[in-house]
Amino acid sequence: MSILWMIIIGFVIGLVARALMPGRDPAGFIMTVILGIVGSVIAGYLGSALGLYDSGEPAGFLASVVGAMLVLFIYRTAVRGRTTHM
Repeated sequence: MSILWMIIIGFVIGLVARALMPGRDPAGFIMTVILGIVGSVIAGYLGSALGLYDSGEPAGFLASVVGAMLVLFIYRTAVRGRTTHM
């Protein structure tokens, strides 16, 4: 699967992952989409490298959603522990 296709799918996956994640999301729309793209690309390459699925299979889409949700969870955890002082 080409990187451009993964970015386009990652955009959609970022939105799906945000909708599936419970709780308040500290990330804005753009950050959520970027994190979705990152999760999608990582899951796409990892799944293909491990031979779990080929490009275009439904398992790849599901793995990308799970990867994006994991990246969003890590982001939320990192941001939640951070406080801002001005």
